[in-house]
Amino acid sequence: MTARLPERHPAEDSQPRKVSQADILRTIGETGYRFVRHDQTIYAVAVDGGPVARPIRSKGGGVGTGSLRQCLIREFVLSTGRTPSQAALADALASLEALAMDTASQEVHLRVAPDPEDPHTTWLDLGHTDGTSVCIEPGRWSVLAPHSGEGPLWRRSRLLREMSIPEHPQGGWQEGLNLLRQVLPMSEESWPMAVAWLLAALRPRMPRPVAYLTGESGTGKSTGGRMMLRVVDGIDAHLRSVPKTEDDLAVTTAAGWCLALDNLSGIPNWLSDFLCRVVTGDAMMKRELYSDDDVTVVLYQRPVLLTGIDLGALNGDLADRMLPIELKPITGRRRRTEHALRDAYAEAHPLILGGLLDLAALVWQKIPQAAEVLDERPRMADFSEMLWALDAVTGWSTLATYSGAQDALIDDVIDGDELATAVLQWALSHERPWTWEGPAARLLAILPPPPKPEDWPRTAAVLSGRLQRAAPALRRRGIDVQKMPRTKTGRPLRISTEPTD
Repeated sequence: MTARLPERHPAEDSQPRKVSQADILRTIGETGYRFVRHDQTIYAVAVDGGPVARPIRSKGGGVGTGSLRQCLIREFVLSTGRTPSQAALADALASLEALAMDTASQEVHLRVAPDPEDPHTTWLDLGHTDGTSVCIEPGRWSVLAPHSGEGPLWRRSRLLREMSIPEHPQGGWQEGLNLLRQVLPMSEESWPMAVAWLLAALRPRMPRPVAYLTGESGTGKSTGGRMMLRVVDGIDAHLRSVPKTEDDLAVTTAAGWCLALDNLSGIPNWLSDFLCRVVTGDAMMKRELYSDDDVTVVLYQRPVLLTGIDLGALNGDLADRMLPIELKPITGRRRRTEHALRDAYAEAHPLILGGLLDLAALVWQKIPQAAEVLDERPRMADFSEMLWALDAVTGWSTLATYSGAQDALIDDVIDGDELATAVLQWALSHERPWTWEGPAARLLAILPPPPKPEDWPRTAAVLSGRLQRAAPALRRRGIDVQKMPRTKTGRPLRISTEPTD
């Protein structure tokens, strides 16, 4: 690194000028790193290193990647044997940021990324300091350590965990995933759905359903959730509790790959809406610290995993995005200590991940055919196409199971909503085909309130809004609810057992 330092040029009428620490640090940054912009943030990428994008000033990402500031300090100490001053660091970083303002824009990814050239190929960051990644192509996968400028660029956060180097199981994907099933006591019907969620976690830019591990007490929901999470998010990944505010949850969601919440006993409305946005992708904008006229943008679209005995009444939008996975009770003979289970899982993790990647490569090969074969798709259309490809490879029936699970969840949504239940019973009490039209105020007077109407709408406006949220669930049960065009007297409702197009 000392060979890259600026040469000393003597002045004409003075002593040779001493090269400042700031100039030395700036030269290290200019010669050792290239700079890219992503979402108005500047990152530094080592010229002689792997495809890892380092932040400029923060304390650095996870798994030892560090920030540019830390790298400059380290290289300055190794090159000169001295410690740079804080003022010199600040001046050098300010200069480098200014010089990087007109650099090219390049996307920076977290954990999973599409290939820059092939739309059917995806990449998985293993979290190693050299940027070692898995390239998943249709029909095959390989572990690569691409140089800077090759493959996708990765960013690292403190929530990102290092993953094992995957190994090809001799018995193919069946052998690798069977090792995982030995520690996940799932029902025959739920096991393929767990595999489907893991595969979806390897697909970038894809809306994925929320995996919900449920079962009675003692079924190992938290342990099972950790095992699933660690397949695709690192051997040290952990479940977490729900933060107190949505802002805190948004920040932690954006900083990690998977959002895994443990031991939920209910889902409040704000969390239900937040999870829906995480599935489809969202952005949170906040005022930037120490600024009055700028904002910070936090982007996220993440795989979500929940555990709990009973989540209670579900919002209809969230129910459409749920993937229930039921765990079986663990008997005394099958129960193992946490220590033994953790050691066995850590030893098998390379083969488990390798088995999942073997299956992913085969599924990726089939996905392009799904668009030509499927005539109808549930709400999560991308996930449905992946399920069709998974069934084509394995012979399973995950697409039918997923559709059936959605129907069961719709019943839970209606049962948990007093208004939706009353509308359903009222509509089905008439001979079909049947249609009613009128203002929301008249409907509020017609519908009989329940014996304990704590949650019953008290105004026509509240009733109209509640019906809009319940409309998708009611439509799945043959009751079409729509707002009609506005008239001089208001906007009437139409409820019918003969849905319109």
